Amino acid sequence: MKILHIDCSPRPVSHSRRLSAAIVARMRARHPDATVVRRDLGRDPLPHAEPDYAAALSSPDALAAGLANGAVRLSEQLIQEVEAAGILVIGTPMNNFTVPSVLKAWIDQILRIGRTFTSLSTGKAGLLRDRPVFIGIASGGVFTGERANQPDFLTPYMRAALGCIGLNTLHFLPLQATAFLDDERLAAARETLLATL
Repeated sequence: MKILHIDCSPRPVSHSRRLSAAIVARMRARHPDATVVRRDLGRDPLPHAEPDYAAALSSPDALAAGLANGAVRLSEQLIQEVEAAGILVIGTPMNNFTVPSVLKAWIDQILRIGRTFTSLSTGKAGLLRDRPVFIGIASGGVFTGERANQPDFLTPYMRAALGCIGLNTLHFLPLQATAFLDDERLAAARETLLATL
């Protein structure tokens, strides 16, 4: 069992990092022999799509050339990390109602036609095996429930993007109102979320 642990916060200590670390700890308690592969997008961001990569995705011939000249090397490495994992854990802040750009850059590399999804007349179909994905979200505001007071483009986007490649077993753990809660209430809210696992 491998766990792919992805963090997206630029802060070395953050609510989303604490939450994702706690999720990984719960998963390791269930799977003591599990190994963890770490991808820290907050500290080591991926480059946004570069010209060679974008050109490689423009046609089947260009993709074949991109495979030969290494333009899709990073994409392939990231896809293989996902394929090797039995569980994915993503810790992310909600930035301006959606995912931070570092997470979008990762998604742009793992969504690749002919490799992780195919296009049919009925729409896109995922080519990857489904596996559990736990997404710990830290938000300064409230975006779900009765007290929601801001839009949420993060969860529907993650459902669409990851579902496109075959990852449909998504578990969202939203730690909300982090800008307004003290440490004790945040710890209690985090424990309540973890109890749902």
